[in-house]
Amino acid sequence: MNVLLVGSGGREHAIAWKVAQSPNLSRLYVLPGNPGMAALAECVALKIEDHAAVVRFCKEKRIDLVLIGPEAPLAAGLADDLSASGFRVFGPSRAAAQIEASKVFAKHFMARHGIPTARYAVFQRYAEAVEFLKRVDYPVVLKASGLAAGKGVIVPETNEEAGAALEAMMVHREFGAAGEEVVIEERLRGPEVSLMAFSDGRTVAPMIPAQDHKRLLDGDQGPNTGGMGAYAPVPICPPEMVAEITETVLQPAVSGLRLEGRPFVGVLYAGLMLTESGPQVLEFNCRFGDPETQAVLPLLESDLLEIALACAEGRLQEVKVRWKDGAAVCVVLASRGYPSAPEIGKPVHGLDALPPDVFCFHAGTRIVDGRLVTAGGRVLGVTGRGGSLAEAVQSAYDAVASIRFEGMHYRKDIAHQALPAARRTAGRSGAYAAAGVDIDAGNRAVELMKDAVRSTYGPEVLAGIGAFGGLYDAAMLKEMKSPVLVASTDGVGTKVKLAAAVGRYRSIGHDIVNHCIDDILVQGARPLFFLDYFAASKLDPNLVAEVVTGAAEACRAAGMALLGGETAEMPGVYAEGEFDLAGTIVGVLERASALPRPGIVPGDVLVGLRSSGPHTNGYSLIRRIFENVPLDTVFPELGIPLGEALLAPHRSYLSLLWPLIGAAPHLKALAHLTGGGFIENLPRVLPEGVAALVRRGTWPVPPLFCLIQSLGALDSFEMHRVFNMGIGMMAVVARDGVRAFQQAIDEETYVIGELISGERTVILE
Repeated sequence: MNVLLVGSGGREHAIAWKVAQSPNLSRLYVLPGNPGMAALAECVALKIEDHAAVVRFCKEKRIDLVLIGPEAPLAAGLADDLSASGFRVFGPSRAAAQIEASKVFAKHFMARHGIPTARYAVFQRYAEAVEFLKRVDYPVVLKASGLAAGKGVIVPETNEEAGAALEAMMVHREFGAAGEEVVIEERLRGPEVSLMAFSDGRTVAPMIPAQDHKRLLDGDQGPNTGGMGAYAPVPICPPEMVAEITETVLQPAVSGLRLEGRPFVGVLYAGLMLTESGPQVLEFNCRFGDPETQAVLPLLESDLLEIALACAEGRLQEVKVRWKDGAAVCVVLASRGYPSAPEIGKPVHGLDALPPDVFCFHAGTRIVDGRLVTAGGRVLGVTGRGGSLAEAVQSAYDAVASIRFEGMHYRKDIAHQALPAARRTAGRSGAYAAAGVDIDAGNRAVELMKDAVRSTYGPEVLAGIGAFGGLYDAAMLKEMKSPVLVASTDGVGTKVKLAAAVGRYRSIGHDIVNHCIDDILVQGARPLFFLDYFAASKLDPNLVAEVVTGAAEACRAAGMALLGGETAEMPGVYAEGEFDLAGTIVGVLERASALPRPGIVPGDVLVGLRSSGPHTNGYSLIRRIFENVPLDTVFPELGIPLGEALLAPHRSYLSLLWPLIGAAPHLKALAHLTGGGFIENLPRVLPEGVAALVRRGTWPVPPLFCLIQSLGALDSFEMHRVFNMGIGMMAVVARDGVRAFQQAIDEETYVIGELISGERTVILE
């Protein structure tokens, strides 16, 4: 692939360094680039502002993908002009980039979409802003609405400082046009975290969290800068918090932009404050952070070029984004006088013999008379990588000690505040880990899911998640005349592969629970408790937690306990990226109410209850039929993306039918239409000498099944043998009780056939 990267800073050098590692790369061009990037790519002497020239260059060099690093060309619409000329672009449109380019837009957007952020007010007039400062009863932050190279945020300590900053912004125009509109917002308290995510406009893939150091001097003193260093990951933002932020911030932002006609493709950056009431957004950026990128990308195991291309093509759900263990720390080396008036032109020494675990990213350098000299405020970003945060800190500062230029300044406390927490949470090691099994991943998954699981417990659960075995108080059985325990085990099958392709996992947790509920409901049993089983080649704690949370939601809706389960990591048993989901349910019934009942005879009527889709059956065939169809395709007859239609959760019939079991003498049997459809499932409840006659056309077949039949060229018999065709549960009802049965169910049902004399089989008419 021929790739063009736009930008010239340390962030772009880190991106170029990572892209250059891709086996899919043919040629890498950087526009305009810097001396460090010149060792990896061909630097192009064009003006970024000249969009027509950039488009001509891309045509001449047959560029396959353009990655845009800085925010300014994104806000200026470079991605739009390239896309209009037919080029694939990793970077948002001008409209989507408004989430960074206008802080006013961003705050109003967050308010519209319920994204947690601080209270705020917007002003275009200086006098009105001054009056607001006099009235407000909380500490504030002042933000220039437009782009200000990362420096347009003022955090005043006093009202006097706030007034002076407001005057500098709105009267003296310290930030130029960026300060024509100002946001005054509540100052939040807590540690800051940066969480970036890849996005294709629909799917979100979070990166590992990082923490930036904005202040110039040690101890977070001095003026704000573009960033004096960063480290990743952040111990105070563990995987469960990343999952929370993804659900409450990142995904709502991407979905909201898409709904507003501004699909976001590229990197969405959330600057967050971890407050006592939870994570809140300080700002959004529309690109990789700087210097966070210099700490995050050295930990990316996956191919960045593959990820960027998938985002540009709208198929991020197909790519698994993987991260290395360990940590990385970036220390920024700045010029004397930065950030107000940096000195430039100073020769740089000591870059010749850096160790292999250190990466030096050029930010403000140039070549003059064959020598490398400083050319900006932030000159270099020195990144150390190690097995722990402490090792990464040591590696970075050891390398910094060998580099020098006149007036070089850097902070000596990057990541130091995180070292105690990192030491507390360190510790994945040992032979089991070397064999590919991450015990800590299982523990993290349990931490993420435990609240959802425990929400299903009542006083009858004596021991659940975390115990060797679940304990369930069965004293309530003594109140029954003749209790019978009913158990069933089943799996979701290859629907899990579809869920993985779409990146939606919670619904398959609903699937496995509801499938098992329906399997014992047809015996006449109500559920008591459920046990889940999740196995994978490598555990992703967030994925496991999402699945099990879905199962907990379904259990809670059914009034039963998710008593426990098993989460297994089995490298070598499952292929990479593969996983399986199964479950066991235990329920109880009164022996006298067991189904099917005696007395099923010819003349009894078949009443169908609608399904919610294919449920959990037929997905091997479905996947083959749609293997070349993008899952975000919206067929007119469906009206929603194909993947969404196929992932509709398996329906539970418990709430509809349980009140009738034991109380409706005309109900003789129930048949759950699972694997085998009509042909295999109805005979399970029929006695010898009785057949079922099913009349096609007596119920509305949902469009999805018609689409499957058409594209798969399947005959009607095959469709009814594989799929439920829109009927998920079948009731056998005495003819004189059909009307009463249908009236007792709070939805439309369908008389779809009857029982006749004959062999125990199903006849389609």
